Amino acid sequence: MLRRVFLVLSLVAAGYAHAAPSVGQAAPDFTLQDASGKTVKLSDYRGKHVVLEWTNPGCPYVRKHYNSGNMPATQKDATDKGVVWLSINSTEKSSWEYMEPAKLVAWQKERKSHPTAVLVDEEGVAGKAYGARTTPHMYIVDPQGRLIYAGGIDSIASSNPDDIKKAVNYVRQGLDEALAGKPLTAAVTRPYGCSVKYKS
Repeated sequence: MLRRVFLVLSLVAAGYAHAAPSVGQAAPDFTLQDASGKTVKLSDYRGKHVVLEWTNPGCPYVRKHYNSGNMPATQKDATDKGVVWLSINSTEKSSWEYMEPAKLVAWQKERKSHPTAVLVDEEGVAGKAYGARTTPHMYIVDPQGRLIYAGGIDSIASSNPDDIKKAVNYVRQGLDEALAGKPLTAAVTRPYGCSVKYKS
């Protein structure tokens, strides 16, 4: 599995991400259903900063950031400031790692996670539009609908929770800078984690 993860990291680093928009370009719009079946459209949040988080509880890197409390704390810090946080699962239904939407919400709530919405992308349409390749893979969209950040949640690519306190949280840093009207210190970073289990 680690070998597969490193292969994915190499592909991302080499620029093979499928149809990935560049930072500074318009963020691809999408329409998905949330875990309760409600339709959610990215453009409905125009006027607000939006964080897109690709997730999959079957991934040890995702569990690192949730079980430690890091992802929930980052979410809360963001949403307390009026930022919209969309947690997206692009895992295909046939994957052994697939988790039904209601169970995914319950899994997150057990870890005191409160994204604005948990979105279901079983066909992988939104994920492929962004070139999302890892879980987690993070993006920030500005109020004008432009992509201003793409990459990892932090600066240390490991599954060890002890590394969190030593890492730079790129999402928290990027949001703080964006909300203050400043350019992002790190607008593009290397995502790390497990491969997104897309429908083939």
